[in-house]
Amino acid sequence: MNSTELYRDTTDFARSAPTWVQHLAEIWTEAGLLLFGVLFVACWWRARGGDARAMALAALAPLLTAVAYVGSEALKSVVDEDRPCRAVADAAAPLVACPPVGDWSFPSNHATIAGAAAVALLLVRPRLGWLTVPMALLMGFSRVFVGVHYPHDVAVGLAFGAVVAAVGVAVGTRAVRALVEAMRGSGNGAVGWLVGAGPRAGGWTSRHAGL
Repeated sequence: MNSTELYRDTTDFARSAPTWVQHLAEIWTEAGLLLFGVLFVACWWRARGGDARAMALAALAPLLTAVAYVGSEALKSVVDEDRPCRAVADAAAPLVACPPVGDWSFPSNHATIAGAAAVALLLVRPRLGWLTVPMALLMGFSRVFVGVHYPHDVAVGLAFGAVVAAVGVAVGTRAVRALVEAMRGSGNGAVGWLVGAGPRAGGWTSRHAGL
């Protein structure tokens, strides 16, 4: 898999872009992760008043994103692909510092996290898809734009994260739903606060949760 030419074209474009666009890309390449975290918290909070399935999906979203990240790190240790900001000698200089040797390029951790988070949040609340999918794509593009990843690093990362999230939800929802139901019936105050009391206390239904 080789996307060196596309990397060169993208970094050339980045260097010719207005300064404010460059700064925006530099900020977004990291800030996007924070925004996904905010969405995880918001979905968890809303799910506390929803049914057990809604809470199960909200709990699985960050968990599966973490699993995807660990899988991405494992792939990095196997592939050992050097960063394009070092390997492509005739490319434009990156907009951000090139990661050190040993911080391998394939696949992109940022793209993996973004792909997993986008799909997981979409499954939690489908109406979020209009936001999370573009966020993930922009996150992936920004990693090439700032010069620290090849396009194929990003494409594989997005796909890998999305698959982990989709498969994880399909496989794990039933078990996590049963766990939520057990936690809601435990009578423990701290546990009850964590998972919420469900729709009877909050007036929620799965329809209100967007499910």
